[in-house]
Amino acid sequence: MRRIAIAVVASTMTLSLAGCGMLGASSETADATPTRSDDITIGVLMPEKTNTRYEEFDYPIIKAKVAALTGNQGKTQYVNAGSSAKVQDDQMQKMIDEKVDCILLDAVDSKKIAPMVTKAKEAGIPVIAYDRLAQGPIDAYVSFDNELVGEVQGRALTEALGTADTSDKIVMINGSPTDPNAAQFKAGALSELSGRVTIAAQYDTDWSPEKAQSYMTEAIQKIGRSKISAVYSANDAMVTGILKALRNAGATSGDLPPITGQDAELAGVQRIVSGEQYMSVYKPYAAEAEAAAEAAVAKVQGRDLQFEALTRDKVDSPTDKNIPAKLVQVVALTKSNIADTVVADDLYSVDDICTAQYKAACNAIGLK
Repeated sequence: MRRIAIAVVASTMTLSLAGCGMLGASSETADATPTRSDDITIGVLMPEKTNTRYEEFDYPIIKAKVAALTGNQGKTQYVNAGSSAKVQDDQMQKMIDEKVDCILLDAVDSKKIAPMVTKAKEAGIPVIAYDRLAQGPIDAYVSFDNELVGEVQGRALTEALGTADTSDKIVMINGSPTDPNAAQFKAGALSELSGRVTIAAQYDTDWSPEKAQSYMTEAIQKIGRSKISAVYSANDAMVTGILKALRNAGATSGDLPPITGQDAELAGVQRIVSGEQYMSVYKPYAAEAEAAAEAAVAKVQGRDLQFEALTRDKVDSPTDKNIPAKLVQVVALTKSNIADTVVADDLYSVDDICTAQYKAACNAIGLK
């Protein structure tokens, strides 16, 4: 039930979610009958450290929003599982034992975490799935339209090829099979690529740049570097490994195939500027993180989640149906709209992007 259109250029950090009536978290709301004070604790569990977004953007935004909504009385308790489902189980059990008021969960393994979600529910602790759709009795889901992410990537890749046809051989380096988002990214991308190009090699990774490099090396040996028309990389981090494999096979900056990405990491943005990476998917973390924080605070304080905007989307997991969801728009990030997106939204400054190594490339595209 995806209702979200592609935003080609958007400035999203100024989005006021409360102003949109997303949640009835205001004390003026008619049905707001808080059962808790502002002295609350929200547990935040993030899945891995390879992707820099969690500690650089998501958690700081969540922390600041919880504080703002609670007059600086509310606290957040943050942990990162480092890609280990067992570690995340232990972290979540500790939060349950410590009786946090609500858990924002970005699962390492969406299936394996289900028993812990049930434990939290039995302990009276609501769980809001964040970014990745966890299985088990979650109360809500806040993320991006993940299938749309893949569609944006696939469409951008065919546009980069110009007259794309089945003579174009594509290598796909997908994400982790334990991450439900990865399957949606892949499905979205294939909806744009299948039948239009030839998927000559396809691999699932654990989001590891090292594995991406190994698989890309294998693909080059199988297909031939000069015969690879484009590379679908599910995220920016894996592009580093893909580029190493291509360069080890003799590729230079002037003959790299178009490569996709996701997350608009600073290194990815710089590669777009220099032409090493064709595009990324900019996911406005403030909109996602603030929505999750607002949902958590409202839930703890006994205010029903008002899904005036949220419930336009519903999602199903293998264990639950019609889960209330907020699916945030995404932006196709290319050279043409860096200034209008990540710079305009204060994700990065021009100085952050245009370091000495990239100054000339920035000047060439008018990024000053």
